[in-house]
Amino acid sequence: MFICNVKFDYKFLLKILFVIVTIVLFGMIGFRIYHMFHTNQNSTCLPTPDVANINSDNYTNILKSVHDNLDEYIGQKIHFTGYVYRVYDFNETQFVLARNMKVTSDNQTLVVGFLCNYKDASKFSDHTWVEITGKITKGDYHGDIPVIEIQEIKSCDKPQNDLVTPPDDLYIPTSALF
Repeated sequence: MFICNVKFDYKFLLKILFVIVTIVLFGMIGFRIYHMFHTNQNSTCLPTPDVANINSDNYTNILKSVHDNLDEYIGQKIHFTGYVYRVYDFNETQFVLARNMKVTSDNQTLVVGFLCNYKDASKFSDHTWVEITGKITKGDYHGDIPVIEIQEIKSCDKPQNDLVTPPDDLYIPTSALF
């Protein structure tokens, strides 16, 4: 007959468990911080073919990336669909090629988009859906922003998936700030 008497020191086991959990948490936090600072600088959302297509799934990520890294995208041709949106201080050649971004679970939206420049912009009324191809340039509208110089434009139907979602990285809706 063999008898084994095992004694556990629970305080020691809790200390080891606490150290392991702490190391894992700091590792996860460190990885996220590394990812935040290195992924945004070394990768781009907008592919670099002759003409990059923007769709509902990548719309806000590309919009954010182009605004954050404008100099990297100057000269890039893009193709996308949106509706014509104007504000009071635009001139006759300017409009925003807009989409509605869903910001809350109860379907509140915010207008987002690229400022566009087109010599015959007045031919397209507000809220008309258009499909454009253009080139990203640096413009001035209350500061440096990307402006799409439209090369081709045509009217189109409203897409089935007309809402876009917020960008992936650390989006904070403005409604949460108040």
